[in-house]
Amino acid sequence: MYMNKYVLITGASGGIGQAVAYTLAKKGYNLYLHYNQNEQSVKELKEKLNQFGGEYLPVHADLTTFDGYKSICSQIFSLDEIIHCGGTSQYGLFVDLEQAEAESLLNLHVLSPLMLTKELLPKLLSKRSGNIIVISSIWGQTGAACEVAYSTVKGAQIAFVKALSKEVALNGIRVNGIAPGAIKTPMMQGFTTEDIENIESDIPMGRLGRPAEIAGAVAFLLSDEATYITGQILGINGGWYT
Repeated sequence: MYMNKYVLITGASGGIGQAVAYTLAKKGYNLYLHYNQNEQSVKELKEKLNQFGGEYLPVHADLTTFDGYKSICSQIFSLDEIIHCGGTSQYGLFVDLEQAEAESLLNLHVLSPLMLTKELLPKLLSKRSGNIIVISSIWGQTGAACEVAYSTVKGAQIAFVKALSKEVALNGIRVNGIAPGAIKTPMMQGFTTEDIENIESDIPMGRLGRPAEIAGAVAFLLSDEATYITGQILGINGGWYT
């Protein structure tokens, strides 16, 4: 099923980003696949997607820098949906946080998504339709010790969703967020097997989430079944936080 819609996915080389790309390509969307360091991952992803017959365009930019978003803007032409998947975590005591780490997190999770959306929004406004989806985190909803800076920027993303959704609702544009819990992606590789087992024991469903489960929620929020949903944060966490 081919549709003439173009979606920008930031962080398309990551675990959730790849799952979102695969799910949307299968549904007939054309995709801009943003990456920073992992070009090989995006190349391999593109090979997997070619079977679906759409356009899949790699887009490079370093969103941890102050104006890295600008290079994405110059590579985007037709656009219907924006999915902000890019991100990385930061672990450690708050008193050990370095300013460079804080600036990188703020750029990647807050400033770049805001400015990228601001620059690309006219493309959606001209069509009076479209969706913006931000992949936040459970820690943006409730906060986590030893992830204070990460929780802070993820909380800012949630505030962005709620505010922007009100501003553009009458223009036919919906803005929503997804707050995943612990998802089985490369971001979890820093944890030991014992750590993972301890996390799973705290989750009512007793397991980590799968990237495809996040991707399915993204597809739903883009669909005609979700046309009256905006300004919402969908928690997908196995009951870990309710």
